[in-house]
Amino acid sequence: MSGPEQKERRGKSADNVRLFTVAPDDDDIRLDRWFKRNLPQVGFGTVSRWARTGQIRVDGKRASVDDRLAAGQQLRVPPGGNEPKRKPKPKRELTEDEIAEARAMVIAETPSAIVLNKPPGLATQGGSKTTKHVDGLLDAFAPGEDEMRPRLVHRLDKDTSGVLLIARTPGSAAYFSKRFSGRSARKVYWALVVGRPEVDEGMIEAPLAKQPGTGGEKMWVDEENGQPAKTRYRVVDRAANKAAWVELEPLTGRTHQLRVHLAAIGHPIVGDGKYGGQDAMLTGSVSRKMHLHARRLIIDQPDGPKIDAVAELPEHFAATMEQLGFDPALSDAEPEQGPPERSKAEKKQAARAHAKQYRKAQRGPRRARSGKPAGKKGKRK
Repeated sequence: MSGPEQKERRGKSADNVRLFTVAPDDDDIRLDRWFKRNLPQVGFGTVSRWARTGQIRVDGKRASVDDRLAAGQQLRVPPGGNEPKRKPKPKRELTEDEIAEARAMVIAETPSAIVLNKPPGLATQGGSKTTKHVDGLLDAFAPGEDEMRPRLVHRLDKDTSGVLLIARTPGSAAYFSKRFSGRSARKVYWALVVGRPEVDEGMIEAPLAKQPGTGGEKMWVDEENGQPAKTRYRVVDRAANKAAWVELEPLTGRTHQLRVHLAAIGHPIVGDGKYGGQDAMLTGSVSRKMHLHARRLIIDQPDGPKIDAVAELPEHFAATMEQLGFDPALSDAEPEQGPPERSKAEKKQAARAHAKQYRKAQRGPRRARSGKPAGKKGKRK
């Protein structure tokens, strides 16, 4: 059942109170956030006043706005408090190509998450100069007018490819966010770096901060004012002294952490001109695109087994691996469980089927907006 389960106590209009059962998806949410999610027409000021005067009760006891709720608790809400409703933001109508593009990125789907393989060059979120991004394609996974739109939980840089997890509901988004912030989620990246690190395996510990004069667009190592940042690395293979293939596990989540850390030890990521400059480019036919890929993600779910997803390499990365003689089988970043990766043909077929389903779901809402009865086609003139 979407939304809170509700029982209404009948009586005089002034005495009507509302009783709700906290849904599993709202477990561990703050009281004020519960109202924002389930009764958005009740403003924060009203919620605060009700809590302060004891009109809100949780299992019969007074509650504060910062109290956390548990699934199954009974929430008593007084009558009234409604403010003018804001019109919900309309869903963006996607083209068939955009729907197919979104579906082709899917690695795995569960009741709580959608796992994507983000291609390089596609931003995770929009910005002042970014109009095409993953966030803008998420309506492809909620074609119906009343279906809940999935939401981002974490992000990858525009030029970084690989595993990106999308939460299906607000509750699962909160759950996954805690796993990322609490560092219980395991992320393994692959990178090709210039040169040959002297130590095959170790930890890079270098505090990071925004570099002055860059408008926050660039990070640097700042021993005095930077935030702690740790990256575990392991050299998997080398191509003489030209380049090396490394596995990376970020133990903190600073902006551009992996890129800055590798550049700081003198081995920038191949193709990362932002932090390596011209030194990050290999000679010959090696692509100038960045060679950083989120290869694997292991994370708990609210219900069901762990997600253990592996993303296939983009074409330019795979081509460079082959050119340098690196064998992907040498890495231990392989899935512990989960279905096999779908072929390109299977992905295209699934994308076409979903696009067809999306168009069918949209016909009703479009006709409702146009004033034409559903099921009848207008005569062509």
